[in-house]
Amino acid sequence: MSLHAKHTLFFIFLIIAAAVLGLFLMRAPAPAANTDFGDLTRVYENTAEGFSIRYPEGYAVDSRYVYQEMGLEHLIEGVKFTISTSTAAGTNLGADSYLSVERIATTSACTAALFLDQSGGAQTPTHTLTENGTIYSVASTTGAGAGNRYEETVYALPNTNPCRAARYFIHYSVFENYPPGTVREFDKQALLFEFDHIRKTVDVLK
Repeated sequence: MSLHAKHTLFFIFLIIAAAVLGLFLMRAPAPAANTDFGDLTRVYENTAEGFSIRYPEGYAVDSRYVYQEMGLEHLIEGVKFTISTSTAAGTNLGADSYLSVERIATTSACTAALFLDQSGGAQTPTHTLTENGTIYSVASTTGAGAGNRYEETVYALPNTNPCRAARYFIHYSVFENYPPGTVREFDKQALLFEFDHIRKTVDVLK
């Protein structure tokens, strides 16, 4: 065989090898993307409640939690995740602040307003929020008494049945009522960021 013929066969072999390698790479499955959960090292999964969620170390879990602020005729069951004691220590933030995942079994339309007190007569305004492809119905209320402040925000999932929602309950004392230097003002934005991070890990089990 001539030298020219050998070179031709060699180049044909390289072309065939490159084509085979290309087909293999096209068919090979892409590696799964790694989700960064940051400090959410704990996992709660409850098939009876029908959801799973991630939360930080130090949070206290209450699987028998019942929201009672709407009266005995409108009790809402769920699971409560109370902030770690270190988060509130030395600040004006109440150690009873929490994020909860709740459900309402009988409803024709799942909205955040269902999870907040409507006894005043006026309907709690809601708005729609879309994050990472998930649609939320969102509503908020505030309350005050004896130097304390209470803020609640509910993120309901409109397409769930039973209707499911995450509630932020933030309790704090008026910072100006403390003698100077006795406590630090809590970082509200940092707490909201943490709650948001937790909420986005809620997975409704099919």
